[in-house]
Amino acid sequence: MHPPDTGGYGPPITEDDAEDLLRCICFKTGPPKAVGVELEWFIHDAARPGSAVGPDRLEDAHKRVRALPLTSLLTFEPGGQLELSSPPAASLMECLDTAAADLRAVRRALRPAGLALTGLGLDPWHPPRRHLRSPRYDAMEAFYDRTAPSGRIMMCSSASVQICLDAGLEEPGPLGHSRRWRLAHLLGAVLLASFANSPFSEGRFTGWRSAREAVMARVDPVRRLPPPLDGAPRTAWSTYALDAPVMFVRDAPEGPWPDPEGLTFRGWLRSGAPRPPTADDLHYHLTTLFPPVRPRGHLELRMIDAQSGPDGWQVPVAVATALFEDPEAAETVYRAVKPLAETAAAPGNPLWTAAARDGLADPEIRAAAELCFTAALEALPRLDASPAVMDAVAAFHERHVLTGRSPADAAADELAALLSLGAQPFARPSGRT
Repeated sequence: MHPPDTGGYGPPITEDDAEDLLRCICFKTGPPKAVGVELEWFIHDAARPGSAVGPDRLEDAHKRVRALPLTSLLTFEPGGQLELSSPPAASLMECLDTAAADLRAVRRALRPAGLALTGLGLDPWHPPRRHLRSPRYDAMEAFYDRTAPSGRIMMCSSASVQICLDAGLEEPGPLGHSRRWRLAHLLGAVLLASFANSPFSEGRFTGWRSAREAVMARVDPVRRLPPPLDGAPRTAWSTYALDAPVMFVRDAPEGPWPDPEGLTFRGWLRSGAPRPPTADDLHYHLTTLFPPVRPRGHLELRMIDAQSGPDGWQVPVAVATALFEDPEAAETVYRAVKPLAETAAAPGNPLWTAAARDGLADPEIRAAAELCFTAALEALPRLDASPAVMDAVAAFHERHVLTGRSPADAAADELAALLSLGAQPFARPSGRT
């Protein structure tokens, strides 16, 4: 008998194989110590950010940056957004210093071309335009055009700060991965609101502090919702990933890749059609899932908008790292936030929606954010954070958290002037809906 044809992606796997792989690869165990960050940026005209950067000019920008000897991994998103993914660092400051050095190099390379990096959760000026062409992005675009038109915005017009932290130890406790898995979700609404930074889209005021999160919620509820948090993380994630729909099947390097409508990965394993799936297919399938916390051996926090300013991204990285890596801060925050966030672990519920729409103007979320920032500021010296980083966190706390104004409030004032829209203040929240 001839072995089954898997398209050159390796030997086929069974359902049991897939479950074992998911349990092993998505929650690595060991003392939590490493931290990383993935930073997405828009490339805009430095003098006229509202003017579209043409494809030739954008490709020239990509070539300039590709030529740099960066420590971080450099990639580009479908709309041309630049992404830097730092290597795992042994400390907060190693992570921040590495990413900051690479960002300085990128900015220097873009400056002679009159281009700059913009940190916002959504492109405030331009409609989604796909720059990169590949079978993956062709298939994603076709999938979203059929299921969720806002998928093009997510692909081509969104940017985020994704913070990567170790999953932790097997045993329970503030450093155990079960505890850290829950903490990541319980803090989700607070982190989302604290760093909400996308009030405009395509030249229009959206009424949301994080319009990026509003877009994500409309794209694909199955891919955005987290798995249940009341069971063992390994089992819950394995079930979630196998029962998620397959976005496409890679059947030729050059594409196009078919979209097997209604087929879950578990269904693919059981049917073996249109071809038997492999471990490589499973790994690829995981890259098409976008829950707010994604386990990839480590925990990837995905609910934070890209931040304005050259170093604004350092504040969410410092705060999140302090709340997870310092045992005292982790225990304090877990106990304090748990009652508020017990029903707020999933996008789409009232508190999560309030976080995206109202940000820190929501009084309950603001109170939780104040507690989290206080705990983080107390923990940062124990993590050997630099004075500059502690000052930046303290300044953010004073400017945004204590005043109940998310970064989006300041961005709305600045962008309204740039867009000649005049002042359009956010309505204060009158209650959750």
